[in-house]
Amino acid sequence: MKRFPLMTSTALAVLLTTAAQAQISDDVVRLGVMADMNGPYASNGGPGSTLAVRMAIEDFGGKVLGKPVELLVADDMNKPDVGTNIARQWLEQKTDAIVGGSASSIALSVSNMMKAAKKPYLIAGTVASDLTGKACSPMNIQFAVDTYSMPKAGVQSLMGQGIKSFFFVSVDYAFGAAFQAEATKFIEAAGGKVVGSVKHPLGTTDFSSYLMQAQASKAQAIVMLNAGQDQTNALKQAAEFRIARNGQAVSVFGMTINAVNAMGLEVAQGLQFTDPMYWDHTNETRAWSKRFMDRNNGVAPTYIMASAYSATLHYLKAVQAAGTDEGTAVMGKMKATPINDFSMKNVRIREDGQTMRPVYAATVKTPGESKGKYDYYTIKAEIPGEQVFRPLAEGGCDFVKK
Repeated sequence: MKRFPLMTSTALAVLLTTAAQAQISDDVVRLGVMADMNGPYASNGGPGSTLAVRMAIEDFGGKVLGKPVELLVADDMNKPDVGTNIARQWLEQKTDAIVGGSASSIALSVSNMMKAAKKPYLIAGTVASDLTGKACSPMNIQFAVDTYSMPKAGVQSLMGQGIKSFFFVSVDYAFGAAFQAEATKFIEAAGGKVVGSVKHPLGTTDFSSYLMQAQASKAQAIVMLNAGQDQTNALKQAAEFRIARNGQAVSVFGMTINAVNAMGLEVAQGLQFTDPMYWDHTNETRAWSKRFMDRNNGVAPTYIMASAYSATLHYLKAVQAAGTDEGTAVMGKMKATPINDFSMKNVRIREDGQTMRPVYAATVKTPGESKGKYDYYTIKAEIPGEQVFRPLAEGGCDFVKK
């Protein structure tokens, strides 16, 4: 019988390392960041999210399993055909995962493509609740909030103040429609009433006609169901119309810190909403945000940018743990491992892909309360993810165990 020499521990370690490296396709882990880089949502994520992803790659060491991490960046221009074509090209280039955060119509299309390709789709900015619901995919993870969690918290807050009638000013695409449908459901379930609504195109600059309709409705609360520059413009013009001073509450169900900065505290003061990450909340968020701001012209990160960092870092940890960049194996590790970083501690990823992160009830400070630039929020309470996100059984996700 032929005998083989015993392998030394050093040789065995080399062999095991080589085997792990061999599981990296094309000898590179390729990530794509797709977002609105120049349009109405650019300041929500866009270039800031790209920077956050770069920071995550750098913080991980720039390599995984001994192979380099390559970053692709594209502007989807908030157009479904553009975003879909970018994703198709990236998949042809053997991109391993996409970090996405733009229009819901783009995300829903890209989600289908990533599902077919069995590649992780890391959602950090798009908030359509269908992405973990009826349009769910085993390859989707939602790292931020959605159109279920934001209106749920917002409606509870307003109705707790005695407000019973609502008028919506909604952006006219999938995000606005989903936002309005969920908000209406929560309002009616609590005994309130939606007395009217109006839709506006994405990128609207003149909200006067919409605000006049809202005023004429006599609703106790006028709620802006939009985001980015649309939201900033709408709230600025609502202040010019003196709506709040005339007795109608003006509210939003979700907001990013850049919107507060754009409209100023004089306009934004007193707005109540929920936010999954505030830069000045803890020592860790302050430390990370300082590093980010040093590279972002002093501009504070939004929760979308922070979520892009979390998504990327958690993905790279999962590739390391799985010993491969094969999508299904990586997704299994991501869902099996709690998220731990500067903004999330031991946060689990639910079966449908929703991160069960806490969110924070915030109120915008008055100019007199603010001690400096970006000192904008007072955090009133932490709300556990289980109280905010849609129950698993109600989502309609087809692969979730019944």
